[in-house]
Amino acid sequence: MRHFLQTLLNKPIAKLADSISSRPDKKRVDKALSGLYENIETRPGEKGLVLPFDAGKDKFIILSDQHKGARDGADIFALAEKNYLAALEYYYKSHFFYINLGDSEELWENLFITVKRHNKATFEIEKKFLRRKSFIKIFGNHDLYWDNDPLAAFNLEKIYGQKVKIYEGLILRTTIDKKPLEIYMTHGHQGDLQSDGNWFSKWFISDIWAPFQAYLRINPNTPANNDQLKTTHNRMMYQWSSKRKNTLLITGHTHQPVFKSLTHLEKLCEELDAAKEAKNKQETDELEKQIANRLNKGDKMPDFNGYLDTYFNSGCCCFDDGDITGIELADGCIRLIKWQYGTHKESERVVLEESKLGDLKLSLKS
Repeated sequence: MRHFLQTLLNKPIAKLADSISSRPDKKRVDKALSGLYENIETRPGEKGLVLPFDAGKDKFIILSDQHKGARDGADIFALAEKNYLAALEYYYKSHFFYINLGDSEELWENLFITVKRHNKATFEIEKKFLRRKSFIKIFGNHDLYWDNDPLAAFNLEKIYGQKVKIYEGLILRTTIDKKPLEIYMTHGHQGDLQSDGNWFSKWFISDIWAPFQAYLRINPNTPANNDQLKTTHNRMMYQWSSKRKNTLLITGHTHQPVFKSLTHLEKLCEELDAAKEAKNKQETDELEKQIANRLNKGDKMPDFNGYLDTYFNSGCCCFDDGDITGIELADGCIRLIKWQYGTHKESERVVLEESKLGDLKLSLKS
């Protein structure tokens, strides 16, 4: 019965939730991103920090969208927890600075006390970064509690053993080849009507979707998921970033990894064009096969032209196969990485994409 209902109800319920409560609006996106950026720049410490860094020496890992839950059928983080813990242990030992871009805790579906009880190991490893003063926690729409609840500061101190300031965004500043570079980060829900105080979305998720998800054990975050809503929202983020001089924008929220403004399918199409131009038949055939496989799984052919390398998305830490994705800044490079379970179910790090910061194509004028 459960399998039958999974097949019958998964897509209709997800489609209903998206169509009614998820409406990214370009004017709202632009206004929210610009307003937050200006606030951080003019009043650092209020809603966000401005941190100078050395691109050749300093190292950052950016992860988002864990959605830590109650270890029930609705907990989409449960399968990825082992990869998350292994990743943070690796980054702690390698002296990375950890930036959490929000939706770390699923507080639309669960009470804080429940999430705290079932995620002690993850809070302990995060605490190690905090003690070393190498941890910044940014709130998203599903853990907006950290920003607006009177008890949030008290509960954060209970989790981490010290006071923790929660931010909405962050700006990293450095110099590459004698040119300034700013890396602006926020969760990315700004301008999405699903997230900006939409009561219906919160009600639907907590009272309708969560019980169904718990019973049916549905996780919609499949690696092949590339629906139009996410693409639209990511495109709006790109359009904002492409108009900023010497600036990168890194967000989460959509659960869709983006590297140098391109999704995986867009990257494949770009590589296919290059292979055809080079008349490399073997590579052309292989890329066409990969693209056909993505289309068969429901992806749509991209419509893009001449993108700058200004927008990145960390993906999420709750894919249905237990994989997690994130963005690394290290050794003068930016990388899209994945942590996955290897042949012996051990966590392993995989570099999906990599580029030197100095090689990125950025806008030279505002």
